[in-house]
Amino acid sequence: MECFRQTVTASRAIPLPLLFLIFGSTFIGICVLSFLILFIVAPIPRPSTNAEKSFKCIEPDGSISHARQLPCWQDIYAARKQAAQKKGDFSSDGLGIEEAEIFMSLVVPAYNEEDRLGIMLTEAVEYLEQEYGENPTHDSENGNVKARMNGHSGASNGHAIHSSAKSNRGWEILIVSDGSTDKTIETALNFANGLGTKSSASIRVVSLQENRGKGGAVTHGLRHARGRYAVFADADGASRFTDLGKLVKACQEVADSKGRGVAIGSRAHLVGSDEVVKRSFLRNFLMHSFHLFLRLLTPPATAAIQDTQCGFKLFSRPSLPYIIPYMHSEGWIFDVEMLMLAESAGIPVAEVPVGWKEVKGSKLNVLRDSLGMAWSLAILRAAWTFGVYRRS
Repeated sequence: MECFRQTVTASRAIPLPLLFLIFGSTFIGICVLSFLILFIVAPIPRPSTNAEKSFKCIEPDGSISHARQLPCWQDIYAARKQAAQKKGDFSSDGLGIEEAEIFMSLVVPAYNEEDRLGIMLTEAVEYLEQEYGENPTHDSENGNVKARMNGHSGASNGHAIHSSAKSNRGWEILIVSDGSTDKTIETALNFANGLGTKSSASIRVVSLQENRGKGGAVTHGLRHARGRYAVFADADGASRFTDLGKLVKACQEVADSKGRGVAIGSRAHLVGSDEVVKRSFLRNFLMHSFHLFLRLLTPPATAAIQDTQCGFKLFSRPSLPYIIPYMHSEGWIFDVEMLMLAESAGIPVAEVPVGWKEVKGSKLNVLRDSLGMAWSLAILRAAWTFGVYRRS
């Protein structure tokens, strides 16, 4: 107490302007130090290697192909953007994206998924071939509908062209092995080999040399998607894949004049169901705590989404350049960054109830990863707010 009194007495002897200068300098110093710490801890994804920009597939004779170069719309987009900036044009509008070659691209991030991958792929291939193959058996009721043109069918506005006579045909699956140490790659290629020539050629297996995290694997796959729509789905098959048609329909309904739209699967309607009630108290407590934290830290539209973490999200091709090139998060929180980027770019997002089931074998550590997600979200929000991350 005596020390405090002496400090107060000494401070009274300091001239007021000098006192303001000391406090101001201290405040600025704390801000600069905080920014430097944020700059250090904010994750920056490593560049992809040339080997990671290649894929393997099954040849017509049933053999495994040599590594082939993946098409990358983002590299072309980045080159266009750099050329425009050299001319003094710093706007991203009008740069566009390469024309879609097929209707649907599915990205499947897989880390040591040799036991669960085959079940998920079986359901996915059956639906994709049924709905978007050369000879589909279902009509538009399940989402195989012609896109509304709404003035964005041409290339003059710099966005993806949708005018092909078979624009609602064709699919691919990009399986991104995220540094797997088991037989995930062999499982994927063996599965493709068992499909027959036509379908097996639509499955491409990509291998990341080092584990990035689920977000890194998804982002990597979406950079190389050739589809008019690109969706990612978890390798465990927890989401009902036949609900993809709902996502396509919702995305088409909310798409803006540039053709940009996002549709995300939601499990919010399952709260109170057996699947959720049977979870442990700790898991449900952490889930609700994270949702509260999410609403406090994210911008309004993202905060209003009831389920940001469902691993079943679909993007129209014109929306990808506004999201994928600016991704930084490679861990579990990457979904939130995608939604925040969509919101900042003014891209409409539709939340769609989908079927879902609990699947054994999850690699999520409830306590550790929940705390990690909260920390990552705080860093992510701060990095975008204070300019560590930026679109320029």
